[in-house]
Amino acid sequence: MTLTTATSDLDAVILDYNGVIGRQPSTEQWRNLARVAACPDDIASFQSAFWSAREAYDAGQLSDLAYWARVLGHHPGPPMLRELRAADTAMWTHTDERVLSVLYSAHGRGLPMVLLSNAPAPLSDVLDTHDWCRQLMTRALYSARLEVCKPDPAAYRHALDATGAAAQRVLFIDDRADNCRAAARLGLRTLHYTGQPTDLETALLPNTG
Repeated sequence: MTLTTATSDLDAVILDYNGVIGRQPSTEQWRNLARVAACPDDIASFQSAFWSAREAYDAGQLSDLAYWARVLGHHPGPPMLRELRAADTAMWTHTDERVLSVLYSAHGRGLPMVLLSNAPAPLSDVLDTHDWCRQLMTRALYSARLEVCKPDPAAYRHALDATGAAAQRVLFIDDRADNCRAAARLGLRTLHYTGQPTDLETALLPNTG
């Protein structure tokens, strides 16, 4: 854990989704997506192609069709595109219930929360329907709608504006160190989350236990 904040006097928290609230996809989920993409025998190459165009997709610069055409090297037909979109979205929607438990406790104490996620439009639309998102988040901000991805400073400014608080009184939580460094440069407190819910408890639920 790398925490650059005291554990009190927070006015709000800005949270990443994947790697904090959301669990990373399993090997089997990657294999399933590769099977849908008709690339079952070379998962490593498929993942490389998947990530090579992902930032532009997350930023709303590519349509679903354009993104998957880049990944596959050809345009998928409508049935395959629907299956790819569904399988891709599904593998990012599994949440860490231990993290959500901490967040619900913090929410119960009146701590406002804003979600700031690098996520394409299909995933954004699904996350918005989840109970935890509707119940916990004051605002849910996604790169596809903002048309900018973390660690671009503009993404953090959108989220900070949504909190209505001063940067030094807001904690930003993300599983990527580069995203945390970018937030710190704007004056936000930061927690580089490495998968230990107890770190969240220390940051968000001081004076417990």
